[in-house]
Formats: sequence, C-alpha cells, structure tokens
Amino acid sequence: MQSDIRAIVAASSHALVTGNKVAGLYDQSADRHLRIAAEARGQHLQGLDGDRGVKFGGTLPELSETGAGGSIYMEIGDGTARGFDRTTSSHFTCRSDDDVVQLYDHSVSAWFSYRVQTV
Repeated sequence: MQSDIRAIVAASSHALVTGNKVAGLYDQSADRHLRIAAEARGQHLQGLDGDRGVKFGGTLPELSETGAGGSIYMEIGDGTARGFDRTTSSHFTCRSDDDVVQLYDHSVSAWFSYRVQTV
C-alpha cells in the first residue's frame, strides 16, 4: 500500500471508529506532519489530503480518493477497521486508541503508527 493511501486509511478509520474529527496526522514512521482531515457521520465519510490536494470519502464499505482514483473497501467492527486497498491489492487492519492509530499493512507485513490531531 502506498504511504499516502495508508494515511487516508488511518484518518478515515479513526474518524469512523471514534466519531472524532481528524484535523491532522503525525506519521511516526516517516517522522513528519501530514495535512489530512476527515469527518464521519454514521457510515458516511468525507476528507481532504491537503498535502496532495486530494479529496476522499464515501459511504461504507466503499471509499474512494480523487488523486489516483483509488478505491478502498473498509469494514468497522469492535473498534477496529479492516479492509482492502483495491489499487495495490493490499489488506489492512487499523486500531484506534485515544489519539493514536496503528495500521498493519499486510502487503509489507509491517505496522505504521499515526498520532491524530483532533478538533
């Protein structure tokens, strides 16, 4: 999964699982701040990747982004988001705890952590 899609998945999963608005992310793996925002209302999500000028969102279980036209399948259950990035054929699992999202990218068998800035 590409790093920009991982960030979109992290922001989306946090907004959908917690119901909190995401105002930014700090990518702990890359040691950088990301201008990314997401807001969920029920099963509907809208977001913006400000670094790339790309909108993302949709209604679960299908999300999309306008940059490369990526498509993401995501399910929420028991405080966890699971899904599939159709562009790279990569599965993912996300866990949100307070202001941290941990994303496991099955395609590279690695965890990625993001600190969430909320509104």
